[in-house]
Amino acid sequence: MQQGNTDPRDTLALSPMTPAQVRVIAVTIGLCALDGFDVLAISFASPGIAHEWGINRAALGVVLSMELLGMGIGAILVGGIADRIGRRRTVLGCLLVMTFGMAMAITARSVMALSAWRVITGLGIGGMLAALTAIASEFANGRRRDLCVALMSIGYPLGAIVGGSIAAHLLVRSDWRSVFEFGALLSGLLLPVVFRWVPESVVWLCQRRPERALERVNASLARLGYPTEAALPPMAFRAAGVDGGGAGSGGAGSGGIFQPALLATTLFGTLAYALHVTAFYFILKWIPKIVVDMGFVASSAAGVLVWANVGGATGGALLGLLTLRFGLKRLTLLWLLASAVMVALFGHTRADLTQLSLVCALTGFCTNGGIVGLYAILARVYPADTRAAGTGFAIGVGRGGAMLAPVIAGYLFQAGWGLAAVAQTMGTGSLLAALALALLRVPARRLAAGDGATRRGNELKRGSIRA
Repeated sequence: MQQGNTDPRDTLALSPMTPAQVRVIAVTIGLCALDGFDVLAISFASPGIAHEWGINRAALGVVLSMELLGMGIGAILVGGIADRIGRRRTVLGCLLVMTFGMAMAITARSVMALSAWRVITGLGIGGMLAALTAIASEFANGRRRDLCVALMSIGYPLGAIVGGSIAAHLLVRSDWRSVFEFGALLSGLLLPVVFRWVPESVVWLCQRRPERALERVNASLARLGYPTEAALPPMAFRAAGVDGGGAGSGGAGSGGIFQPALLATTLFGTLAYALHVTAFYFILKWIPKIVVDMGFVASSAAGVLVWANVGGATGGALLGLLTLRFGLKRLTLLWLLASAVMVALFGHTRADLTQLSLVCALTGFCTNGGIVGLYAILARVYPADTRAAGTGFAIGVGRGGAMLAPVIAGYLFQAGWGLAAVAQTMGTGSLLAALALALLRVPARRLAAGDGATRRGNELKRGSIRA
């Protein structure tokens, strides 16, 4: 292809998305679906584990939380790594860790051993999510960036829907270990898919400037169906919320997200995410056990969880589509408030499979829609050189804190609290998240992703930056 002399980030942002870009977004949906299945694998398996090992609800709550601990650590550590070594390498490494952790969970013969392997699996999942948010944002064009991040995010409930349906069949024919066998197989199969179809992010390459940066930018552009460039664009000074990063954004790595310009963003964004996921994971982690305790078989419990994720996928998709016409922050606030109401309502549901499935579907619609909106907001409020670190920190603190959600619920149940009281208590997380989000400044959507030479020249003329 003929070489140009433009900023390739602006080219990607202002052009219609090519089939190769759409394919990358599709791969991120698949990877997020794998995350959804892997996280919920322990939920599908929990009734069988409790029966085989004779553990009570409090002990089971600890096991249910272990991959959340790993996800918290992985998201914080690997998010910063993704800003240093690149999105593609990070995703491939996380897939290897997830495959290993899922495979080794099959060998567990005690709560301690299973917990250890779930922590390891969580390390890969957490790091993967931070990198995927950056990939979806940076491979999309400006108009559809929020939508693409939302579509990536709904892979999570889609993975639970498909995986849950398969898990229900597996649990009829085999024991709980078959769920982890299936997860390990899926993780391994996605490695060559990422290697073949996901190039390195052009936005990251232009900002980070690793060795052979121009050659790698042109390789990615060619794979995405765009002309190559004769030279890298000028380095630019960027403000928070504008893609491209640069000296003005504090540099790559997790340290940049605590600079004065981003400190409030990091504080309120992390707080909103952390509070909401307490309600989100209470629902996802405890549905199978609650349904089994109502007198239904484990396969029926997995089916109810599938309906919760059908609602989650629908809610996330609808929010993503609505971002094309309405404000992202207002939509997310609406979903968070509805989530608080539905989680509390879940606690009053009768022991009827039809009613349980309907209420769980509506609850999933609200809780996962809130998650999708928060992911899109995190992708927007951070510049490119801190995007994975900022998203990873929010996910890490949120998931690390959310590991307490199933534990707290487990101890509340053990202390004699009824389902209604526990659900109402856990649902307040979404309400408090809405309050935190109201304090977060979310910049307007920007169509351009990079700092072209022309735009930088205009900024210089206005005196807004120094040469």
